Amino acid sequence: MNELGEFLEKHLPSIKRRKFRCLFCYILFIAYFSVPSFQIPILEYNTFRITSLMEQRAIENKLLFYPRQSWCSINDVNPNLLKGIISMEDGKFFSHKGIDWEELNKSLAKNKRRGRAVRGGSTITMQLAKNLYFSTEKSVFRKAKEFWITLRMEKELSKKGILSNYINAVEWGDGLFGIKEASETYFDKEPSSLNLNECARLAAVIPSPLVHEPDINSAYVSRRAAIILGRLNDVVLFPDNQ
Repeated sequence: MNELGEFLEKHLPSIKRRKFRCLFCYILFIAYFSVPSFQIPILEYNTFRITSLMEQRAIENKLLFYPRQSWCSINDVNPNLLKGIISMEDGKFFSHKGIDWEELNKSLAKNKRRGRAVRGGSTITMQLAKNLYFSTEKSVFRKAKEFWITLRMEKELSKKGILSNYINAVEWGDGLFGIKEASETYFDKEPSSLNLNECARLAAVIPSPLVHEPDINSAYVSRRAAIILGRLNDVVLFPDNQ
């Protein structure tokens, strides 16, 4: 997020002075940014099997093994896991339109004060866009494309469709993608059979799944799981049938 803020702060005055030229560039950029978004509407009805992040992980491992992912219906997942993810990753998921501007501004301000990225402002929809279509490379152009696709997702998909794709795309370990693989690998259970503590621990490791494992009783996982358990009652799933 901070690279986008730095870019805008540096170039916004110049952009305002060159409105017509910038409008033309804007149209070209939109055409370029929207290329992968043509695939978005089918996500509401179809499943995917490969994401850009999965391909990146396979290349990083020199194709010695390919990431594992099995699709699971959101209706077959313990609702407490969904609540746990929302409570920790995107508390305003059901009220924003893809980008939580308040949280983004707070992140930009904090990162600017610290001089480095210490706080993220990505919503669940933004994380899904990145996992499906982009690598973990940081650049202002990737972030701009991520923003555009995020807005398209919110327009084309229901909140349930977004969350359904998210839990099947998110990384939960080295070569491990999707809630079904994660649930079976860490707890030898189907996602519907997870207990409350297991749901909280799975949600707790999403920011750093290559460092922390939900079945290991580390201070990091225990602390975040406790926070999640304290927030569960504040989350109402799919209000107004979103």
